[in-house]
Amino acid sequence: MDDSDVSLMVLREILEKEPDIFVVGKAKSGKEAVYLASRVSPDIITMDINMPDMDGFTTTRQIMERTPVPIIIVSGIDNLEEIRASFRAVEAGALAVFRKPPALNDPGYENAAQELVYAVKTFSEVKVIKRRTNNLVLQKETDNSLSIPIQISRQIRAIVIGASTGGPQVIQEILKNIPGKLSLPLVMVQHMSPGFIEGLALWLNDSTGFPVRIAKEGEQAQPGTLYLAPDKKHTGITADLRFTLSSSQPEHNLRPSVSYLFRSAAKNLGPYVIGILLSGMGSDGAEELLQIRQGGGCTIIQDKESSFVYGMPGAAELINAGQFSLSPSEIASFLNQYLIGGMSDGN
Repeated sequence: MDDSDVSLMVLREILEKEPDIFVVGKAKSGKEAVYLASRVSPDIITMDINMPDMDGFTTTRQIMERTPVPIIIVSGIDNLEEIRASFRAVEAGALAVFRKPPALNDPGYENAAQELVYAVKTFSEVKVIKRRTNNLVLQKETDNSLSIPIQISRQIRAIVIGASTGGPQVIQEILKNIPGKLSLPLVMVQHMSPGFIEGLALWLNDSTGFPVRIAKEGEQAQPGTLYLAPDKKHTGITADLRFTLSSSQPEHNLRPSVSYLFRSAAKNLGPYVIGILLSGMGSDGAEELLQIRQGGGCTIIQDKESSFVYGMPGAAELINAGQFSLSPSEIASFLNQYLIGGMSDGN
């Protein structure tokens, strides 16, 4: 779906070069997209944001309410407001945001085209459900009676988080359910197409009221703030809670990688860190979450029932890396109990 004839032509050409992808419909407006989604039953939809009748947010919401199908946003990265709007569509049920391929003679064309093809093939396998009209991120009341049966250090200094597919929606729900000012910094690696991390920070800040920033080299993490790893930079954390950024080789074909962040936390913070691995494809961060646990830190994986994709938390479960398997609202409850002294004192 795109209101530009040129963009539709480029997208179709990129996708139909693949022998196992067939374009079953093209839409130039939101209304047409909603109609075609029910008429041709596609495996996946690529969605533009700016349209003449309904924007990508409204169109995504209507499709997810009526005939749910995997949707990925394909957006420009030159306009920050368009990027911000892209994440509203994620809130409505879209799975992820990707950059629109540039002109054929642009040096970034080939990488963007390959990224789009991989996304279409991968996300078409994700099972989606109908979304409620009045609540775009499924939430539960925080369970203040959540049982925490083990001792956890009262000297936790930071919370490190890793996520991929579904991560933006999940971290939004967690932040919404944390009342007041958090007494610890949060550091997160979110797998994302280059060019969108600043938009993610703005959207999270707008939709939750929680301060969200992009991590900078040498900056010291402050309590009550979520720091996102920047584009194309591995992000580590030191013993004095400062960020180190690296352009070293990708891990799991990713940079930034969750593994890099978790490994630095295990090494430098020992038992004084909470590691959380959320929904996502692959196994990035699973072994390093185990390192955090083995070092005496606290480890949490998102449970299978609430995960968009159970790849990363599932890989962690297989090696017994997570002490707790929790839904997003339960993760928020867990953190709330820690902050108000609901956990037993540890070493």
